[in-house]
Amino acid sequence: MKLNFSLRLRVFNLNCWDIPYLSKHRADRMKRLGDFLNLENFDLALLEEVWSEQDFQYLRQRLSITYPDAHYFRSGMIGSGLCVFSKHPIQEIFQHVYSLNGYPYMFHHGDWFCGKSVGLLVLRLSGLVLNAYVTHLHAEYSRQKDIYFAHRVAQAWELAQFIHHTSKNADVVLLCGDLNMHPKDLGCCLLKEWTGLHDAFVETEDFKGSDDGCTMVPKNCYVSQQDLGPFPSGIRIDYVLYKAVSEFHVCCETLKTTTGCDPHSDKPFSDHEALMATLYVKHSPPQEDPCTARGPPERSDLISVLREARTELGLGIAKARWWAAFSGYVIVWGLSLLVLLCVLAAGEEAREVAIILCTPSVGLVLVAGAVYLFHKQEAKGLCRAQAEMLHVLTRETETQDRGSEPHLAYCLQQEGDRA
Repeated sequence: MKLNFSLRLRVFNLNCWDIPYLSKHRADRMKRLGDFLNLENFDLALLEEVWSEQDFQYLRQRLSITYPDAHYFRSGMIGSGLCVFSKHPIQEIFQHVYSLNGYPYMFHHGDWFCGKSVGLLVLRLSGLVLNAYVTHLHAEYSRQKDIYFAHRVAQAWELAQFIHHTSKNADVVLLCGDLNMHPKDLGCCLLKEWTGLHDAFVETEDFKGSDDGCTMVPKNCYVSQQDLGPFPSGIRIDYVLYKAVSEFHVCCETLKTTTGCDPHSDKPFSDHEALMATLYVKHSPPQEDPCTARGPPERSDLISVLREARTELGLGIAKARWWAAFSGYVIVWGLSLLVLLCVLAAGEEAREVAIILCTPSVGLVLVAGAVYLFHKQEAKGLCRAQAEMLHVLTRETETQDRGSEPHLAYCLQQEGDRA
């Protein structure tokens, strides 16, 4: 790698709101999106909520010259909705489906049927290894009564772990997607603290777009006030996050968002605003300076977030176990009822009534059994995430306890020598 190596990476991200039979003006929006991507000639376009594979194939054909490499991430019954278009050859592709994805009986929300996931693509750009991730986490639906909060925290942790363990050979890491979390939400803080990713909106000095970088704004004709909840001026739930892993420095030169309509018409691409970032990457040999290394103050932030996350997961575990226990009681009650009905059916007096009641009783037992199995699985998934957090928390706490005093003494000595 040359010492004066540098490159600029232009990235586009959008939650496309492409739901067959439900989303408005899909064909027109996909056409305008394709025209815009061809015109702008980004290095990478990462999209969410493309839940029509036919629309993906349409975009792939329309963008084939400008973006010769593309991939659609398939999962669940409906699909993850994730896809990528790249101007550069994609070397490797991998997908990880989150172990917790909401509840199957909340069919009107649909997240469980989608199989929310994270997609990874590895690119080599002039010798630089770029790991680009695209994801879409579980929706919130209600800020006041968020029944999916524990699932989203677990997904954020799973995403952070996935990035942590798959990016060790990368030079630069890029994460784009709809996290369905506000910047100060627990899951978002957990993700950034554990991975060390930087928020492009926070880091850039050249931002143009909607107020406070919001990616769902009231001026968008597809957004209702109900979507914004207690945030009438808009919410920021879509992100471009990045970091350098090895001997490189990366910064966000510019970040733009659409502002209720696409840049070339008075109509929006989606109910979300698009993000367009220009990242500048340059070679930066490491410098030995223990005082600027990651020390106890930063660890304390991670420790605090991990403790809060474990507490929230604990509440989720208790809730899942309660539902499993309740459905277990229903199973026992239903089986007892079936035994009683079988006894009655053996007699002459109540045979017809017993036979009629057998069918709903069997249905009750089967439904309760399915609920029991699901919530047992949910509890185990939350317990696994909690156990992983405990391991990291224990390690970080021990490291902080061992290193805080020597680190402080060394830094004070260095400052004294410089004086």
